[in-house]
Amino acid sequence: MTETPLDLAHAAMEAAPADDAARLRFYERLADAELFLLLTKEAEGENISPELFELADSAFVLVFDTEERLSEFVGKPAPYAALSGRVIAAMLAGQGIGLGVNLEVAPSSILIPPEALAWLAETLTHEPDEVEAKPEEFTAPGGLPETLVTALDQKLSTAVGLAKMAYLVGVSYDNGSKSHMLGIVDAIPDAQGALAKAVSEALTFSGIEAGALDVAFVAASDAVAAQMARVGLRFDLPEPEQPAEYVPVKPGSDPNNPPKLR
Repeated sequence: MTETPLDLAHAAMEAAPADDAARLRFYERLADAELFLLLTKEAEGENISPELFELADSAFVLVFDTEERLSEFVGKPAPYAALSGRVIAAMLAGQGIGLGVNLEVAPSSILIPPEALAWLAETLTHEPDEVEAKPEEFTAPGGLPETLVTALDQKLSTAVGLAKMAYLVGVSYDNGSKSHMLGIVDAIPDAQGALAKAVSEALTFSGIEAGALDVAFVAASDAVAAQMARVGLRFDLPEPEQPAEYVPVKPGSDPNNPPKLR
């Protein structure tokens, strides 16, 4: 079976047990992944009943990062709910329930204890602060860890259709402070909050202590977007797939596919 992003993040964490950054990246992949939660019965509207497994110290629900892995574990058709890891963490936080991930069917098999799941849920609730300062100069980004750049790239690659592109730049403000900024171009207005939170999470899960990364939303027609483009590191956000337009072909119009006689 093909390795999944969760497999790769788990392998990196296991290979470096003392590396906090590797552990954080695993939890970030867990939060972002679509997970298949094993249920006792089919969902009734928005009401679900997860299957609980009692172990010595805690109860656990089981999730798998592919439908095939869930089927392999159960060995027969079983009801499930497809939810993101962040939704499941929020749902279980404070209930003393842990998470069994890909148990017995994948190299990323792991038990997440209730306290670790509560920490993840709490971390995911953090909201970025809003500040007002006027940028005076943009420069090429410098001194940022590669882990943060990679985390930003991974986060933005999941924001399909939410914006056109983004530029990572250094920035100097009118109050004398300096920082780094991610300028997001032509973002959908309703998606701006989610995009800002995604950038904040990329910073958090990169393991950078006391780090800061400002976020600004600009239109492609703004002069500031052109300034960022000249010096910034560009990230292209994926566009949603457009449905193929059906164009009827007249019989006999394709010489390589003549009409069939009957």
